[in-house]
Amino acid sequence: MHTITAYTSHTEVPAAVAELQDQLKLVSQPKCVLYFASASYPSEKIAAAMEEAFSGATVFGCSTAGEIVSGKMLKHSIVAMALDQSIIGDIVIQAVSPIEEQIDVSSVFSVFEKHYHISMRDADPTQYVGIILFDGLSFAEERWMDKIGNATDVVFIGGSAGDDLKFSRTYVYAHGRAYTNTVLLALLKPNCKFDIIKTQSFQTLPQQLIATKVEEAHRAVIEFNNKPAITAYAEALGKSIDTVAESFMSNPLGLMVGGEPYVRSPQRISDGKMIFYCTIKEGMDLQVLQSSDMIRDTREAILEKKNEFGELQALINFHCILRTLDLESHGLTEEYGHIFDHIPTIGFSTYGEEYIGHMNQTATMLAFAA
Repeated sequence: MHTITAYTSHTEVPAAVAELQDQLKLVSQPKCVLYFASASYPSEKIAAAMEEAFSGATVFGCSTAGEIVSGKMLKHSIVAMALDQSIIGDIVIQAVSPIEEQIDVSSVFSVFEKHYHISMRDADPTQYVGIILFDGLSFAEERWMDKIGNATDVVFIGGSAGDDLKFSRTYVYAHGRAYTNTVLLALLKPNCKFDIIKTQSFQTLPQQLIATKVEEAHRAVIEFNNKPAITAYAEALGKSIDTVAESFMSNPLGLMVGGEPYVRSPQRISDGKMIFYCTIKEGMDLQVLQSSDMIRDTREAILEKKNEFGELQALINFHCILRTLDLESHGLTEEYGHIFDHIPTIGFSTYGEEYIGHMNQTATMLAFAA
C-alpha cells in the first residue's frame, strides 16, 4: 500500500508509538511519516520516540488543538500518515529556530536548492510543494508567508501548531526534537499529481470595513472606516457594542482575492481595540462575512477534487480550531469526520492556516491523486 493512516489514544508514549508502528507497517519503506499529536503528550518524548520508530523515513509533525484521521475527529490522540516513494519522490526539511524578526528565507531555500539542484525562484510549482508548520504562539506567520511568497512560486501550505486551547506552549517536531519559537519547512517533490483544496464556509455581505488605524504587531485594529473598530463592526451588523462579540465566529471579515475570501477572525475586544487571530494591515479593505453550511461546503470541495483526480490517495487537512469549535457547538464533529471516511486523511485543529498567506476559519488541504 502507498499510504496508510493511523491513530492512537494510548496515554503512554511507548504504547502509543508502538500502536502507530503496528498500524503503519503495511507501508514497508515509508519515505515520509507525518504526525500530529495532542499537547497532552510530553513533547520531547513523543518527538524522540517517533523518530526512532520510523528511522528510515523523514519524520516530522507538530502539537495540536485536536486531531483528524480518516472518518474521525479526535482529541488527546496522535494521528500519523506514512507515504511511500510512489507518492513522495523526495523530501527535505528545515527547522528555523528561533524565529527572528528579520527573516532570511534565502538561507532556508539554499538548503532546498542544494538538495534538489534547483533555484527556488524558478522552481516549477507543479513539481514541488511545501508544507510549513509554525509554533502557533509565535505571531510570525504573516511575515514568513509574505517573504516566501515573494521568493518563490512554490506553494507552501500548512498550519500553526496548537496546545489544546491552553495558549501556553506549542511545538513543531523534526529530527527527533521538539521545538518552540520555530518554523518548520518541508519541500516535497511528489511522484504523483497534487493540488491544494481551500475551503471556508462563508457568504459575503454587502458591508465593507476599511482598516484605517491598526497595530500590526499586536494584530489589533483601532479604527475601521475612521471610527472605533468595534463601533464600526457593530454598526455593520446592526448590533449593539455590548453584544456584538457574540457574532465574532459567525461574522468574521474577509480579504477578497479573486472573489475568494481569506478570512480574518476577531478574537476579542481589548481597550476598545479589536484583536484578530491574524494581522490586518492599514488600508486593507475587508468584506463582512456570514457563516454558511460547513459540512456541505467541505463535502462539495472534496467531491470536486475527487472528480478532477479520479481518486484521492492522501489528504492532509490543516483545519482551523474555530471551525472545530463551531462543529462542536452544533454537534457536527462526527458528521464532518465522515466526509473523509474513504480517503486516507490526517490533519489537526490549528491556530491558523497557511496558504498564500495566513488566515483563519479555513481548511487548507494538500491532496495527492491516485
